[in-house]
Amino acid sequence: MDKKSYIEQEILTLLRFWASFALIAGSFVIISLSVLDYFVTPENFRKFLAYRLITAFLFMIIYLLNKQWKNKYFQIGIYFLGTAIVSAMVELMILSFGGHQSIYYAGMIIVFMFCLGFLPLFDIKNTIIMALMIYSIYLLPILVFDNINNVRVFISNNIFLLTTALIGIAWRYFNDTLFLKKLSLEYDLAKDKEQLKIYSTQLEQLVQERTKELHKSEIMLRSLFENANDGIVIMDRDGIILNVNQKACEIHGFNKDALIGTNIELLETEESKQSFREKKERILNGEPMLFETQHYRKDGSRVSLEISSNAIEVDGVVLIQSFHRDITEKKRLQEQLLQSQKMESIGLLAGGLAHDFNNILTAILGNVELLHEYSNLDAAAIQKVNIIESSARKAGQIVSRLLSFARKSSFESVPINLNDVIRDTAELLEKTLLKKKVNIKMDLDSTIPFIQGDGNQMSQVIMNLLINARDAMPGGGTVVVKTFPVNLKHDAYLVHPLLNPGKYVVLRISDTGTGIPDNIKDRIFEPFFTTKTNAKGTGLGLAMVYGIVKEHKGVINVNSQAGKGTTFEVYLPIPDTDVYNAGVKYTLVKRDPIC
Repeated sequence: MDKKSYIEQEILTLLRFWASFALIAGSFVIISLSVLDYFVTPENFRKFLAYRLITAFLFMIIYLLNKQWKNKYFQIGIYFLGTAIVSAMVELMILSFGGHQSIYYAGMIIVFMFCLGFLPLFDIKNTIIMALMIYSIYLLPILVFDNINNVRVFISNNIFLLTTALIGIAWRYFNDTLFLKKLSLEYDLAKDKEQLKIYSTQLEQLVQERTKELHKSEIMLRSLFENANDGIVIMDRDGIILNVNQKACEIHGFNKDALIGTNIELLETEESKQSFREKKERILNGEPMLFETQHYRKDGSRVSLEISSNAIEVDGVVLIQSFHRDITEKKRLQEQLLQSQKMESIGLLAGGLAHDFNNILTAILGNVELLHEYSNLDAAAIQKVNIIESSARKAGQIVSRLLSFARKSSFESVPINLNDVIRDTAELLEKTLLKKKVNIKMDLDSTIPFIQGDGNQMSQVIMNLLINARDAMPGGGTVVVKTFPVNLKHDAYLVHPLLNPGKYVVLRISDTGTGIPDNIKDRIFEPFFTTKTNAKGTGLGLAMVYGIVKEHKGVINVNSQAGKGTTFEVYLPIPDTDVYNAGVKYTLVKRDPIC
């Protein structure tokens, strides 16, 4: 396209744009100024409003026509037609209100300013013709239809109009001239830019041909870097992160911009910072390192990492490259498996000790019975024998609890409705809990199927968990007991390592108490472990709960935060057959709670 065609095309685009703008804006201004009519000449308000609405309507018709044709002369014709319509509207108002003395002559000044100031004509001849047309529409009807009796006002108004017209013509001329120069300059710049683009394209092609293999290698390495299954972190000698891949961002919960420029030590936990500094020095000395550590995530939680680091040299600068593998889930599963194995060992040990201890107690109680048969014992001796018997029987109760934990004792396995067990146990403990200002909130799913087990043993589980919840809320609170069915798929091990895929009934007991500190959470199911004083507990309650749940082929999970309460979840398997939904009702034997 040559310069002349380019300028003509730009002028046509500008003409169409300003025609549309002038028609829309003009319609809005014309109707808005009807407010002025209401205050200046209320008696003419309705007539003037009709003029304004007709003019706006004609503008909209012209606006629609303007959308249909793309022709320079048609656009200029639109300009003249719209200007004539609005000038005629203003002239009708002038003749209706004051004639040559009407203050509405100011409307003609606005027409001059708007039409000559905003509408680009790119032709001084057309500009002068438009100005003469506007002035003629004002002057001729006044000369024909009005009686001019105030010559000074008439002359003054005409001088103002002519002055405005001359200023508008000059303004339009200079604007159009400047715009034509601008279009010419834009065309020249576009041509120069196009030529530069050709040179640039040729240069780029030359560079691409010479660096094709390098670019291919870079893409491959970048893909390997970004799509690696492990996090990759590049650091300088001081530990400042220079680059990370997407996996490293996901592991730490930060976006890339937040990590780059940060010292890696800010992510290290307090206990591992000194160790990391020592490892960093060894890495910089050329020793590859493989070690485990913990980093902070953005939300404040910790992530366990297996890190493989070595020193690399780039352009003579020694950097540290580290591969970060998230082993948090692996560590959690290992800990749960170790905990399960430890509880198995403790159960075996407790069972053996209980049986041996029970044999000793049997001998003690047998000799106590023989002592009772002696009639020549004085009162003091009888009292001491009774103390021996009472102590031995209490020890026997402890042995019984140890056996319950180790599950060496038998239980009656029948279909039971867990909801019924919960209600009866809660009723049994209701007064005890209310004395401590502890409320029980039930959320029991009535659709859960029956499970296979011992109702009294399950009652002991619920009773101990409720009493533990009570003791964790010395100032009172709420215990929520909830049951619901769940169908675990292939990811059942994520809930607990010993859980197999299948259907389970879940018993969840939550309190709003003091919670369990992290440093003792792994020991709560151990026999004789307790944070209570000797007068308040033996440490066998949760151990017995663990043993009963295990005997029912279930598992128990605990989630707790110090100061934020504790939640126990018991998963009990649902039998495969439907006979357990036949409605068998267990009989609860009420026993004293073990705490």
